[in-house]
Amino acid sequence: MPEGHTIHRLAQDHRERLLDRPVLVASPQGRFADSAALLNDQVMTDAEAHGKHLFLGFGPLGWIHIHLGLFGKVDLGDTPAPPPTDTVRLRLLDADSYVDLRGPTTCALITDAEKAAIHDRLGPDPLRTGDDPDRAWQRIYRSRTTVAALLLDQKVIAGVGNVYRAEVLFRHGIDPYRAGRDLTRREWDAIWADLAGLMREGVRNNRIDTVRQEHTPEEMGREPRVDDHGGEVYVYRRAAMPCHICGTGIRTAGLAARNLFWCPTCQQR
Repeated sequence: MPEGHTIHRLAQDHRERLLDRPVLVASPQGRFADSAALLNDQVMTDAEAHGKHLFLGFGPLGWIHIHLGLFGKVDLGDTPAPPPTDTVRLRLLDADSYVDLRGPTTCALITDAEKAAIHDRLGPDPLRTGDDPDRAWQRIYRSRTTVAALLLDQKVIAGVGNVYRAEVLFRHGIDPYRAGRDLTRREWDAIWADLAGLMREGVRNNRIDTVRQEHTPEEMGREPRVDDHGGEVYVYRRAAMPCHICGTGIRTAGLAARNLFWCPTCQQR
C-alpha cells in the first residue's frame, strides 16, 4: 500500500497540473459514472492529502475522495492521453495533462461534512502543516500496544506505512516490541520530527530513502540496494542480511498484519 508521501506527492502533482482549470471527468469502467457526469467540465479548486487519503476539490460540488488501498494505481502524464481502458475507474483530462485511476479501494464524491468526518477519525499527519504530534502522544503514552503497531494505526498517526515504521524505529534505536507507554516524550518528539523530514524527502524524490549520508553505498563502499520498492534503507526487506551498522542479521516477524523488520542489536528494549 502506498505510504503517505506518495499521496502527498499525488496531491502536489494534481495541483501543478489541473488546479483552477476546467477538467473533463469520465469513468470508462462505469463505477464512478454518475459522479463523473456531475463533475465533468468543472474547475478543480483544490487537491490535498491526509495520511493515505487523497481529496480533489470541485468547489460546491464536493470532493473526490480517493484511497488507493493495496491495488490502486495512478497514471499521470501529458496529453495526448492514450485511449482509456475499461479498467480505468476515473479519468481526469485537460488540454495538457491526464490522470487515470485504476483499482482504488475508494473513489467517491463526498460532501464537505463527509470529508471533515474522515479527517476527524485520522491521526495527525507529519506532512500536514499544523498537525499536532501531541494528539498522537496522548494515545501512545497510555497504551500497552507495541510502538510498532501504534505507528501503523492510522487513527494514531496518519500516513506511516510499513517502510517508514521499520526505518524510523531503527534510526532511533527503539525495539519495535516496546509498549507505547514505555516510550518517552523526548523519543516520541524525535520520531515525529524524523518522520516529517524523511517523508518530505519522499515527496521530493518520489521514493523512500532512510539511510544517513555516512551509510550510503558510496560512503560504505557497498552495492546499492536492488529491490522493486527502491530507495536505500536500513532494515526494510533486508531479513537475514547484515545490519549496515553492527553486522547483525536483520530479523523479521509478523506484527499488526504486516512484516516487521529490525536489528536485535541496534534496537534493544
